[in-house]
Amino acid sequence: MELSGSFFNAAWLVGFGATLAFALWQALRWAQWQWLAEERRMHVFFGAVVSLMLLWSLRTEVQPGFAWHLSGMVSVTLMFGWSLAVIAGCLSLAGVVVAGLSDWAGFAPSAVLLVLLPATLTQAVLGIVRAYLPKHYFIYVFVNAFFAAGLIAVVGALVTTAVLLAVGASTLDKLRETYLLFLPLMFFPEAVLNGWIMSLMVGFKPAWVRSFRDDEYLDGK
Repeated sequence: MELSGSFFNAAWLVGFGATLAFALWQALRWAQWQWLAEERRMHVFFGAVVSLMLLWSLRTEVQPGFAWHLSGMVSVTLMFGWSLAVIAGCLSLAGVVVAGLSDWAGFAPSAVLLVLLPATLTQAVLGIVRAYLPKHYFIYVFVNAFFAAGLIAVVGALVTTAVLLAVGASTLDKLRETYLLFLPLMFFPEAVLNGWIMSLMVGFKPAWVRSFRDDEYLDGK
């Protein structure tokens, strides 16, 4: 989801900007640059940035200044980790803004909702699943990728709805008619997209997926 900066007053924009600045500082500080430089992963990283830009250009305008599209951030986070995923998402969003599909004023709110929120939730789900469920290929794909992606899409939609209502950018009745009516349908396409991507990645290029190791998920299973 992307939001125009015209929805927010100065206080909201400062809050979103401060949140994003802190997250980016942490991401740049803890990013695994050495891992990214190995085995041509840098090419994969920038390929993911471009892929997100293309995916986010396929959008539906719910109302002027509010666009919905598939995210793909779950796959990027599973592939590169939280830090690099946040950086990749912000680069992709900047590309979308430069292309004229969004405005710079809405960059920080959109980045928090579209990039930071799903990346953080994905990392949290991954940690919980690793702690309490067996390390198995099908658990990794169906829980961490498929189910988590659908669930995070719904959570993101609800958080965005709450933000729109809080800033007075829309009414609940209007969102019910144009957005919340289709909320259950948001689960499946996001789940299928990320489940399909991660199935291919761990099946053919596991070295490109930082959260997946053959010795943990496949050997002896």
